[in-house]
Amino acid sequence: MKRLIPVLRADEVELDLIMLIRTILAATKEISFRVSQGALGGVLGSTLDENIQGETQKKLDVIANQLFKDMLLNEGNVKSFASEEEDTVVAVHDNGKFVVAFDPLDGSSNIDINGQIGTIFTIFPAIDSLAADDEKQFLRKGHEQVAAGYVLYGPSTMLVLSTGKQTRCFTLDRTHGGYLLTHEEMQVPADACEFSINMSNYSKWPQYIQQYIDGLISPKGDGAPEYNMRWNGAMVGDIHRILTRGGIFLYPQNALKQGDTGKLRLLYEAMPMAMLIEGAGGLASSGTQDIMQTRLTQLHQRVPVIMGSKKEVEACLSIC
Repeated sequence: MKRLIPVLRADEVELDLIMLIRTILAATKEISFRVSQGALGGVLGSTLDENIQGETQKKLDVIANQLFKDMLLNEGNVKSFASEEEDTVVAVHDNGKFVVAFDPLDGSSNIDINGQIGTIFTIFPAIDSLAADDEKQFLRKGHEQVAAGYVLYGPSTMLVLSTGKQTRCFTLDRTHGGYLLTHEEMQVPADACEFSINMSNYSKWPQYIQQYIDGLISPKGDGAPEYNMRWNGAMVGDIHRILTRGGIFLYPQNALKQGDTGKLRLLYEAMPMAMLIEGAGGLASSGTQDIMQTRLTQLHQRVPVIMGSKKEVEACLSIC
């Protein structure tokens, strides 16, 4: 099997970007080890603090965020970074070539039940004319990403990565500590009968989402395919299943709450996942706009999300 760096070199990824990706993945390997230790490592449970999102932080949230900070602060190619757990942009090196945004631990509610969790990250080229601590470094569109990926901490630790070409899958080989290529080119299956959504929020969804889901679960007969719901409570797990088996992932806004724009963050979650999904032949939309064409206007901006198999996303949007 091929190792990560030779694969990136074959894809003609520039050396500085390869080195930055390697630094990010060094943090994920440490997180993977901490996750595998669970209660033995003293990482379970919550802290007494809330993050900028108003969410109670888990101990492992804090540890994972600090691991990323420590790694990136010593990476010469980084101009600045933004974390879902941080209030503001963190300046690193004035002459850095890249800016990095990350969700250090997606699916925190699953930590204490040994459920699926992961890390999501994205990389943009730095804007030379802006200061390292300027939030405008990140007020970009999704198509400006030069790399995006996630690491899923499951029975095996898996990396799904795009540097603008194929969406590839790597698996962490614990015998030597490296990521090995296990799926050279991921493609979202066109025909799938699975959907991923939090059904407990049904009464809060926009009407077109209710109509679309009602159409999936209503009895059809005549040999029509029956749809199954799958929901992990961690975007990394749900998106990985869709990349592997097809289907659609939805997290709409709360239509009963005026001004609500959804739960998922555009920068830390929706943009990188959209790059991976579209790199695998799928579609990613907010319901009104292609996520890859949506410009970030605030660092912690939220957005509704509809992504997955092209046919399913188009079917949903057709009644929007």
